[in-house]
Amino acid sequence: MLSDGDRAERFLGLTGLTPDELRAGLADSSILGAVLDFLANHEADLVNAAFALDISPQAIVAARKDLA
Repeated sequence: MLSDGDRAERFLGLTGLTPDELRAGLADSSILGAVLDFLANHEADLVNAAFALDISPQAIVAARKDLA
C-alpha cells in the first residue's frame, strides 16, 4: 500500500491513518479490511497492487471476502 506514493497518499488521506499506524495495524482485521476495500474499489489501484504482489486482482477481492 505504501510503496506507491499516490495510492498511499489517497489511502492515508481517506482513513486519517499515519504510515506507522498502518504498519502497526496490519494484524488488525479492520485495518486489513480497509486496505482491501480501498483496493477493491479503485480498479487501477487493484490492478497495480496485484501486479506488485504477483497475484491476480481476483485474489485480492477474494481475500476481502474471506476476511469478512
